[in-house]
Amino acid sequence: MVIRLAEAPLHTKFGTFLEILYYDGQQESIAIVMGDVRQRDNVLCRLHSHCVSAHLFNSIDCDCREQMELAQAMIEQQGAGVIIWLDQEGRGNGHLALLRSRALQAQGLSQTEAYVQLGYAADARQYASAAAILQDLGITSVVLMTNSPHKIGSLQAAGITVAGTRPLLLEAEASDRLRGFYEDKMAQGHRIDL
Repeated sequence: MVIRLAEAPLHTKFGTFLEILYYDGQQESIAIVMGDVRQRDNVLCRLHSHCVSAHLFNSIDCDCREQMELAQAMIEQQGAGVIIWLDQEGRGNGHLALLRSRALQAQGLSQTEAYVQLGYAADARQYASAAAILQDLGITSVVLMTNSPHKIGSLQAAGITVAGTRPLLLEAEASDRLRGFYEDKMAQGHRIDL
């Protein structure tokens, strides 16, 4: 269950969204919505986890910032859609886990291997709040902007119809720089064409 706490317009370089703050009893989540999505099928949707390094400090060790920008641009082109921001840093393990994993990644381990070796889950993210937010927004089905089968399966298990997916593809230069990052994701079942 989520509670809608507040909402206000959010002016971005990709147009104006409605920002809606939700609370599930433990954490806040934010939905940014463009256009009329209520009772609509095939609404473009991005489930996006928080990333301090990329969003605040412009890190180039991941593609989180670029994924957010691509999602907003696709929604602007479509004229309607929703992005749900979830406070799930470090694949849901927190920023401490992310920082601790970097030393092991420098030794050649993937991010997944580093998390597991440190005693964390390979991916502890949960999407029940996202599903509840989509239900609150009255969206009938989504086209999920993702390469992650975990996100698709989690939404479907919560009763959300996933009508399809749209990958968020980075430019070739960024893809080359993040090859190891993407190979790790592919090992976790993500569909990425390098």
